[in-house]
Order: sequence, then C-alpha cells, then structure tokens
Amino acid sequence: MENLGLALDAAWQVLLVGLVLGAGLPAVFALGIRFLGQEHATSGGTGFATAGPTPVGRVLAGVCFLVVLAGIALGITIVVAAGFDKEVSFEHVFPTIVDAS
Repeated sequence: MENLGLALDAAWQVLLVGLVLGAGLPAVFALGIRFLGQEHATSGGTGFATAGPTPVGRVLAGVCFLVVLAGIALGITIVVAAGFDKEVSFEHVFPTIVDAS
C-alpha cells in the first residue's frame, strides 16, 4: 500500500509540473500578447488616428515575456546541468548549479 501512495504522490507532482510548464508558460505568453492588444487612439498631430498599446499594457506585456524567458532559461539550465552530471538546487532563493548527489 505504501508503494501506491508514493506512485500517486509522484503522479500529482508530474501533473502539477506539466500544468505549470505545459499550459502555464503559454498562458502567460498569451496574456502578454493580450496586454499588447489594449489600444489607445492618438492623432499625433497628423489628423489621422493611430492606435498603439497603452504604456501600462507595454509594461505588463514586458513582465509577462520576461517570466516566459526566465522559465525557458531555467528549463535549458536544468537540462544542460543534467548533461554535465550536475543539478539545479533551489535551496537558496536563486537556483544554483551543484554537483549531483
């Protein structure tokens, strides 16, 4: 019975990581695109109305894109570290590469 509990615990962990990385990062990216889609009209003195993202939308989109890039960089770091027989430790606030145990 103990093995079944361990298997279910591992399955939940895999499901959680799959949801966060498999659907979470694309959702954050889509949210960034949505923030860029919030437009405000300006004339720019030409008499023609042009539309562009709001300043707040640009900042929020930039934050979303930085989160996605950080997730991608972390994933690549974990894969490369494993190739060099290392692992990424989250023991401190920032992830660090340490010898595999």
